[in-house]
Amino acid sequence: MESIQAIKQRFGIIGNDPKLNRSIEKAIQVAPTDISVLVTGESGVGKESIPKIIHQLSHRKHGKYIAVNCGAIPEGTIDSELFGHEKGAFTGATSTRSGYFEVADGGTIFLDEVGELPLTTQVRLLRVLENGEFIKVGSSKVQKTDVRIVAATNVNMFEAIKKEKFREDLYYRLSTVEINLPPLRDRKDDIHLLFRKFASDFALKYKMPTVKLTDDAVGLLLKYRWNGNIRQLRNVAEQVSVLEQNRTINGVTLQNYLPNTGSNLPAVVSSTKSESDFSSEREILYKVLFDMKSDLNDLKKLTMELMKTGTTSDVQKDNEHLIQKIYGDDKEEDFEASIEDLEVLSIPAHTSHTDQPEEISTENEDKYHFAEEIEEEETLSLHDKELELIKKSLERHSGKRKLAAAELGISERTLYRKIKQFDL
Repeated sequence: MESIQAIKQRFGIIGNDPKLNRSIEKAIQVAPTDISVLVTGESGVGKESIPKIIHQLSHRKHGKYIAVNCGAIPEGTIDSELFGHEKGAFTGATSTRSGYFEVADGGTIFLDEVGELPLTTQVRLLRVLENGEFIKVGSSKVQKTDVRIVAATNVNMFEAIKKEKFREDLYYRLSTVEINLPPLRDRKDDIHLLFRKFASDFALKYKMPTVKLTDDAVGLLLKYRWNGNIRQLRNVAEQVSVLEQNRTINGVTLQNYLPNTGSNLPAVVSSTKSESDFSSEREILYKVLFDMKSDLNDLKKLTMELMKTGTTSDVQKDNEHLIQKIYGDDKEEDFEASIEDLEVLSIPAHTSHTDQPEEISTENEDKYHFAEEIEEEETLSLHDKELELIKKSLERHSGKRKLAAAELGISERTLYRKIKQFDL
């Protein structure tokens, strides 16, 4: 069995990260078997190196090795590409064609971006993994193949299974052994090493002196997030090597080649929202519900006071804060009109003369007391929700009330009143 260092030299792998070494070690251990392997990791981490290691160290090394990018083949033709087709199977099938599984019999097939496979193709692939059988498109004859499958994906497979975009049984068939390659940002000690290797290669390719980084440029290189991983680092090294006349690169110069992708903090909250994200609409609905519940509760209290006292002026005087909260800066006539409506409702309670007026009054009080308790409990959660919405909006707009009010769909004066009410 070859050592990890020998494998790195043989396949041109740069780096000494423990996670990288563990991934290579697993590839070496699993290579002599026929176990299916799933290579996972972000785009650009070098997943294509693992299948080559597995194939070259296996007993199939003299057989064919075929790499297939599943995401690059159209859905309508992928079955034909993988399993072949018979003449006349579909429009344009002028002759019989052998698929990759037939051509690679006795060898290895590397299915890159396997998470992009259509569900119908996943069913066919599952059958190949189970018993080595497949059927060409347009044929009824079952054929046998002896192929080892190594798959790779940058998709979160459990999320894909949850969304029913990938079959769970196929996932467990493919991932008998799973090898995960770490992202470049987790391999801090390898970043400068890789840059120097790429810079040396490009200097040789373009016949020019090798670029060198100053200490501040190296620090910037290590702090950068590298969303594109090794592929992005290689592109940056090539751009710097070709475009810069000065072969000593400082941090200011290097910064021009690094796209601004935001802060590289441990917890980053994305500011972008997908089309299917209805969080803003949900927040607006919560706000509307809160306003409706709050106003309704206040109106019930005013109604009760009016039914008890029957005097409009006393109710207006004792509940001035509630009236201001409900009607705000509306005209006084609007409030008086509303009071008249409430008086109409209160007339039966004070003009009706029954044999047991005290009992009726008690029943009304109990009923409203019970309703108040329920509404108070519901309003509490809505109160907290609106408070949370206002805080979030103010934080998003750095305390600018005009922008926050526009986002919440209320006037700036109303927002100011609520800020005073909540003591923000």
